[in-house]
Amino acid sequence: MKKITTHYAKTHLSRLLKEVQQGEEIVILNGQTPAGRLIAVAPNSRRRPVVGTVTSEPVPCAGDAFAPLDSDALKEWGL
Repeated sequence: MKKITTHYAKTHLSRLLKEVQQGEEIVILNGQTPAGRLIAVAPNSRRRPVVGTVTSEPVPCAGDAFAPLDSDALKEWGL
């Protein structure tokens, strides 16, 4: 396990991320106190669906949900 200072971490973040991806674990010190740890994360195995793909059941709605409003309903809405 590698230990580095916060200044070194800020300056060399890209290099450190490459090391972490290769399996290295890095502890970031604030002075002499451990403040954080860089570790690799598991890659996301779930792929995003293609746009337009149905991924769930349709949401039910009343048959007249999209029907035009009559004049009384328009007045209630102030339109």
